[in-house]
Amino acid sequence: MMTRKTYLFFIASLSLPVLFFSCRMVPVMESRISRTIADKGIKTPDELTAFFMESRPDADRAAVERLARYYVSECADEGINSDIAFVQMCHETGFLRFGNLVTPDMHNYCGLGAIDESHRGERFATEELGVRAHVQHLQAYGLKDTKLVHQLVDRRYVYVRPRGKAPTVFELSGTWAADRQYGAKLDALLSRLEKF
Repeated sequence: MMTRKTYLFFIASLSLPVLFFSCRMVPVMESRISRTIADKGIKTPDELTAFFMESRPDADRAAVERLARYYVSECADEGINSDIAFVQMCHETGFLRFGNLVTPDMHNYCGLGAIDESHRGERFATEELGVRAHVQHLQAYGLKDTKLVHQLVDRRYVYVRPRGKAPTVFELSGTWAADRQYGAKLDALLSRLEKF
């Protein structure tokens, strides 16, 4: 005759393989990031930092963490997708390696106004203002009739016509950048970010 304790142990031992099997069969779902510019980002500053550091482990982690916090905060204020803004910064700066016309001291994270040697690009006094200008410029591309929350620091904001001409990353091709594959490149970075 089976005691209550033995019976419970027997039932539990039958359940373990089922539990183990069912857990192993549940696929891990990646968080799908929106490709819409006027959308809410889903990644935290820590997740953005981890993504960045995987691509460039020799970077100054504290600086990356600071930038990630600025991007999440500024984008939340202006109604812009922080995941898109952050990967665009990674793309435009070569993961903060810079080079060509824009240098780190310019705090220009998206190549604003960088055309040639005579027009090396806009300069901003701080990292935060550089991020703010980038977010404001994205807002001009992604939204039609929205007013800015923060005081305008992007001097090129007025040149974006028509407003809202690039609702997703894909319409940035040939508008934000001459590169016809620009949107696809940002999309690929966003796909990588989804794993974090």
